[in-house]
Amino acid sequence: MNPDSRRQLILTIAAVALAMVVGTTAFLELTGRTDSKPVRNVASRTSAPTDEDRYIQYRKPGWIVTENEQPGTRDWQIPDDRAMWSRISGYADATSIDLGETVDIHVTTGAPTWVVSAYRIGYYGGTGGRLVWRSDAQPGVVQPRAAFEAKTRTAVANWSSSLTIAPDPTWPPGQYLLRLESSDNGATFIPLVIRDDQSRSDILMQSAVTTWQAYNGWGGASIYIGDAGRADVVSFDRPYTGNGSGEFLGREYEFNFFVERLGLDVSYWTNIDLDERGELATNHRAIVIPGHDEYYTVRMRENLEKARDAGVNIAFFGANNVYRRIRLEPQGSTSSRRLVNYRDAKRDPIAASDPKQVTASFREAPAANPESSLTGSYYECNPVSADWVVADASAWMFEGSGIRNGDRMPKMVGNEYDRVTAGVPTPANIQVIARSPVNCKGLNSYADSTWYTVPSGAGVFSAGTFGWSPLLDDVSCGVAITKSSTMRCRILRVTENILRAIGSGPAGRAHPSVSNTGIVGVPRPATAVPSDESEGSPSTSSTRPTSSSSSSSSTSSSTTTSTSSSTTTTRATTTTTPP
Repeated sequence: MNPDSRRQLILTIAAVALAMVVGTTAFLELTGRTDSKPVRNVASRTSAPTDEDRYIQYRKPGWIVTENEQPGTRDWQIPDDRAMWSRISGYADATSIDLGETVDIHVTTGAPTWVVSAYRIGYYGGTGGRLVWRSDAQPGVVQPRAAFEAKTRTAVANWSSSLTIAPDPTWPPGQYLLRLESSDNGATFIPLVIRDDQSRSDILMQSAVTTWQAYNGWGGASIYIGDAGRADVVSFDRPYTGNGSGEFLGREYEFNFFVERLGLDVSYWTNIDLDERGELATNHRAIVIPGHDEYYTVRMRENLEKARDAGVNIAFFGANNVYRRIRLEPQGSTSSRRLVNYRDAKRDPIAASDPKQVTASFREAPAANPESSLTGSYYECNPVSADWVVADASAWMFEGSGIRNGDRMPKMVGNEYDRVTAGVPTPANIQVIARSPVNCKGLNSYADSTWYTVPSGAGVFSAGTFGWSPLLDDVSCGVAITKSSTMRCRILRVTENILRAIGSGPAGRAHPSVSNTGIVGVPRPATAVPSDESEGSPSTSSTRPTSSSSSSSSTSSSTTTSTSSSTTTTRATTTTTPP
């Protein structure tokens, strides 16, 4: 081969080799794959942060503090004006959504136009809310009248969607009030929780939306009363009566305000989420229930007990909790949009086929399982208005408050109350921290606030009154407790002590409950369900049913165990069915 031919061959081979190297490199860069070590994807160098990247900011320590430093406003508030409420109303197709999900709202108004503003509820310098988003003007539409299902006396709006809201990462997780405003000066709310299902926050706040819906009489009937009798089934596909906030502004708002004022690490969900995704409860150190969480499915209760038995603290800051057993059913293709509560077991269509799910009260047959084995106390009566009286000032939650035995908070007990009751399943190590004399419908009795702990280390607090949360929006209380501090400010300190302790891990390890029923004058609770046929009282049960998750507590002295009802004939104190 002559020199020129040899030179041409070498150049050709070199060109082919270079082409192969370039092609291989380009392929690896495009696919990000290699057989030796990873090659960075070229596109990733210039790609914008994803929504998930932006959501991470809501999982960093201190984000609640930073959030509440943003400017707030009182413009979220709606006057107590029924004429204003009547001009516009609406509902959302979900009680809560996860970060990145959308929600449809269904609105009716005779006004030409309307807008919706999203306010996140918190502290915000004492204003209580922050404007996160506002829609453009939407055309007003008068939606059809409610459909009424006569058999179960169920009112369903069945309205068409008016607007799809797609929250972006500038919407922090939390409790929201969507403020509907019509051009004819109408205004009402739609409540909505934005969850973060990836959250590992210390405290998980739970809204009692099933109770809100049970009391909702929109369309002609609630679970309590109706034009043609009480409803056996109510639908979430309808607005709430009044200003549209359900029971949020009446039972829960002040607690949200206080928790975010303290800057605690908190996230939010509803009790329907406890039913549908209850396994997420164990991602948190404490579940706080600020309001009136009366209506529970069997699965809700089991999931709450599983969380407790896994070391998650629970704090009930209301009364009459976990009282009614319900079922949740779909509305069309959407799950958990109908709440079923027949009240009378004999009327429930599944009484024979599935007695565990029958919608009587938890304390009633079949499958009686009184709420006291979970909450520590037992709903008794309403209405009352009485002073809250301290019974055990040595209890850990009073530290630094200056509170002494016998101190009173005027009118803090009411309108419903719970007590530690002889003859019903109650944790054996129950500690009564307040015992308040009441008179309800001629019955002299007591309202009790309690604390108990279980082998997992979890602690369970129960206020036993609706009067606790309304105290917590007082911004006049200073940081330090002095001799001149009001009792209300001292209650705020007690609340803070409880929240910080339960948000730090299994609180029973540092603060085990100390049974004091004999010292404070509480009759020793029995460990069996007594026979009682009256409504609102325990029903006959051969054995006390236990949660499927309570194996750890059923073998410990800290909680009651299954005991034949024949071992006691003690009747529980007369109870009154909640209104």
